[in-house]
Amino acid sequence: MKGPMSGWKALGLLWVLVLSAGCQAPPTQKADTVYLFSSFRGNGEGGLHLAYSRDGLTWTALRDDQSFLKPSLGGGLMRDPCIIQGPDGAFHMVWTTGWEDQGLGVAHSEDLVNWSEQQFVPVMAHEPEARNTWAPEIFWDEQNKQYVIYWATTIPERFPETASTGDDGLNHRIYYTTTRDFESYTDTKLFYEPGFNVIDSTIVRDGEGYVMILKDETRHPAEKNLRVARSDSLYGPWSTPSEPFTPDGVWVEGPTLLRTGEHFIVYYDEYIEHEYGAMRTRDFETWENISDRIDFPEGTRHGTVFTVPESVLEEIKRKVSEP
Repeated sequence: MKGPMSGWKALGLLWVLVLSAGCQAPPTQKADTVYLFSSFRGNGEGGLHLAYSRDGLTWTALRDDQSFLKPSLGGGLMRDPCIIQGPDGAFHMVWTTGWEDQGLGVAHSEDLVNWSEQQFVPVMAHEPEARNTWAPEIFWDEQNKQYVIYWATTIPERFPETASTGDDGLNHRIYYTTTRDFESYTDTKLFYEPGFNVIDSTIVRDGEGYVMILKDETRHPAEKNLRVARSDSLYGPWSTPSEPFTPDGVWVEGPTLLRTGEHFIVYYDEYIEHEYGAMRTRDFETWENISDRIDFPEGTRHGTVFTVPESVLEEIKRKVSEP
C-alpha cells in the first residue's frame, strides 16, 4: 500500500524520547511532564478534542473543549483518535473515519495545534466484503524501527463459529499493518484472534513483555466488557484472555492506559451511561474501581492518554489563545 505524506514534514525534534499514548507504552509522569487525553464528542463529526491532567484523575479541556482538527476523510468522522509521539519528535494520529469505511485516517503534527493534510489509508480495500475499519491504534516498535497500526474489522464468512454473536452481524477480529514513513505500508495481516468477537484492543509494554487490553464485543445477556491478554512478543502469540475486570452489568469500550507510580489506570467509555470509568491495578490481576475519583470534560468519548513535556502544554495554551 502507498499513501502520500501530504504536506507533513518533521521540522525538528520536540522531544526525541518516544512518549506514547495509552496506545503504546504506559506513560509515566516526570516532574516536567503532563498528561494529555485525545477524544471525540457525539459520533465524531466534530473532530479531535484534547484535555490535560497532572494527576491522571482530574482532566481539563483545552481550547474551551472546541475541536483541534475536523474530519475531512471517508465517512466524515474522527472517532477513536489515538496519538503517539514518535522518535522523530512529531505527533502521529490515527482514527476511525466512518462506520463502513475500508480504511483509516492518519495525520501528523509538530505541536498538536497545526496538523498535516489528512491521509486516508485503505488498509482493508483488498477485502471487498470488509464491513468496517474501527478504532485503530498506533504503536512504535522500537526493535524493528517501525510503526504498527492495528484495528478491528468484520469480514463476512470469516470465523463462522462466532458469526451470530455480534450486533448487526458484525464479527470482528484485529488486523494490522506496519510503516516506517507513513508513505509505504505493508500488506494487512490478521493480528489477534481470541476465538470471540473482539474490538478496541490497546497494547502496552510491561517489563519485558506486552499487555493487551481488549473489548469482548460478544453480545452477552448483560454486558460487554474488558479483558487482559499477555505476550512476550508484540506480534504474539497472546495468552488466553482473562476473565472480565470491568464492573458487572456495565457496557464499556475504548480502553486506554496510564502508569502512575506503582499503579496502572485503565480508563474506559461507559457508552450506554454516557460516563467515563476507570479501574486501577498493579499487576493486571487485582483491580480497584476508581471511577468515582475521575473527572473528565462532559461528553468525552473513546480517548487515549499520552505524555508530553510541560512546555508543549504551555505552547498549546499560548497558540489557542491567540486571535
